[in-house]
Amino acid sequence: MRVLGISGSPRRGGNTDLLLAEVMKGAESQGAEAKTIILNDLKITPCQHCDACFEAGVCKIKDDMQMVYAEMEKADRIVLASPVHFLGLTAQAKAMIDRGQALWARKYILKKPTLGDSRPRKGLFIAVGGMKLAHLFEPSLATVKAFFKVIDVEYAADLLFPGVDEKGAIKKHPDALKQAFTAGQNLVTE
Repeated sequence: MRVLGISGSPRRGGNTDLLLAEVMKGAESQGAEAKTIILNDLKITPCQHCDACFEAGVCKIKDDMQMVYAEMEKADRIVLASPVHFLGLTAQAKAMIDRGQALWARKYILKKPTLGDSRPRKGLFIAVGGMKLAHLFEPSLATVKAFFKVIDVEYAADLLFPGVDEKGAIKKHPDALKQAFTAGQNLVTE
């Protein structure tokens, strides 16, 4: 069982990273092989909507997204983590998702398996947001659920924490890190 963690946070060691690390530890505690990608460390050009991917389901832009595609193909579970910026995902996470257009083309234009095969995959979404709005996570949820649907990843669960802004504030939450560890365990055992 391979678990791919994708951090969309531009801030290292912040709340999103802490939660993602606990999810990955939980998965590893159940024997999973875990790898985390930090999108902010990568060079991912935004989708140019050139439709070149309609020919073979491959993006013509050669950058670090090629590695992300390969890691997603190897994964049995995908964990996407992003803080909320202006009620949506970070630019880093959104750029990666937009580059999923090549995967969309594989599925809907070329009628091929999105991630190279049809084995069942599951996904988990982690988000933190500084505000305490009732619908704080809805825009991000809509985007992540659409992305997972396109790449044929079952939306298994999420961890959403409003009112968490200051770096490290998630440590003050009564059980957030425990929830994250347990979510990682459940992701690979259920």
